[in-house]
Amino acid sequence: MAKRSSRAGAAVRLDDHRNQLTPIEGGLWNPIDAQRDQSFVRHVRPQSIGQKRLMEAMARSHLTLALGPAGTGKTYLAVAAAVEAFEAGEVARIVLSRPAVEAGESLGYLPGTMEEKLHPYLRPLYDALGDRLGGKRLKTLMADGSIEIAPIAYMRGRTLNNCFIVIDEAQNCTYGQIKMLLTRLGWHSTMVITGDPDQSDLLPELSGLGEIAGRLEAMPGIDVVRLAKQDVVRHPLVAEMLEVL
Repeated sequence: MAKRSSRAGAAVRLDDHRNQLTPIEGGLWNPIDAQRDQSFVRHVRPQSIGQKRLMEAMARSHLTLALGPAGTGKTYLAVAAAVEAFEAGEVARIVLSRPAVEAGESLGYLPGTMEEKLHPYLRPLYDALGDRLGGKRLKTLMADGSIEIAPIAYMRGRTLNNCFIVIDEAQNCTYGQIKMLLTRLGWHSTMVITGDPDQSDLLPELSGLGEIAGRLEAMPGIDVVRLAKQDVVRHPLVAEMLEVL
């Protein structure tokens, strides 16, 4: 089920001189390079083998599940792929969604409109989009409906045609919710589902991401990419902490 042949055919190089990173103790890399041009980088490049596999999967398949620990770039790479497809005219809209689940603490009744109440939950998606598009253009595209950010509950009953859909933090979705989301996939659309099955804010028996991924992994036309601590691109201590926590 090949698609976007022009994108899929483009080689993703890990050794590109424009993507060199400063090595630090232990053979890890440092994203703060004094010689790096700080101007906007149009095309995101992978920082690990796992990220390379994820980027190739998203270019190849209409449905990709990206599972892995915090800091592996799942959400950012998915949003970057969505923006790239939109900019290339391969899709007409970008639809981003994540569950509005509190991370272990009650936020109470937030003031404001529905959008204002949901903003704290959806902020990571706004941040990733703003980084790729810039704040002014993001506001314009959201105003005309080209980009939509919505909670999971608002996805029921819809058919998403000609869209790039990103479902983030899917470990906080039940089996039934993920099944519902998968059936939203319409014609000429691509869906990427990201999450960390080990970091759910639901009871372990309620999260459906791991089971869904296991069942879909053998199906042709679907990619399940499992990232690991070697793919963490945050502070080196993050990967070390994941070893013991």
